[in-house]
Amino acid sequence: MTGFDRARIEAAVAEILAAIGEDPSRPGLVRTPSRVADAYAEFFAGVGKDAAEELGDPVPLERGSAETVILRDIEFRSVCEHHLLPFLGVAHVAYLPGEEVVGLGRIPRVIETLAARPQLQERLTEQIADTVESGAQARGVLVVLDAAHTCVTTRGARQTNATTVTIAARGAFADPVARAELVTLIGRGIA
Repeated sequence: MTGFDRARIEAAVAEILAAIGEDPSRPGLVRTPSRVADAYAEFFAGVGKDAAEELGDPVPLERGSAETVILRDIEFRSVCEHHLLPFLGVAHVAYLPGEEVVGLGRIPRVIETLAARPQLQERLTEQIADTVESGAQARGVLVVLDAAHTCVTTRGARQTNATTVTIAARGAFADPVARAELVTLIGRGIA
């Protein structure tokens, strides 16, 4: 990861511990700055990365185009940029391929890369849709994220069962009828 300064993170965490009245040198906390730096290296591994590169090389379709592809229940985690607290959820991505498709494992990688940076769920949803639309040259994209934010569940309002749902639609799926059909398929499963 470019720009990741482990020593600064460790120093900052030690300072936070001291600022809350703790002793950063006590046995239970002495390795905490290092552990937090390890976690941050993972949480923010997407900073500076181009998520579109995760789509790889598309595969041409034999007949020229395909019907809708839906990937459901892609687990993700990110960190809210307002409180630096995690939010966890599932992503559902539908896309209408043009003349090529991308590998099914590629879309979760896009989500993982975009989520691994300080984020807002609303922006993350839009970024996923934009990346899939442009990188896969999709004729339509629908992204639905459903996530629980620890800034809502563990502090302030403390609404432990609350989740946030965000939706981004592009191309053919910007049509309300097409979008409604896909949301139904995502929510109920395919019969």
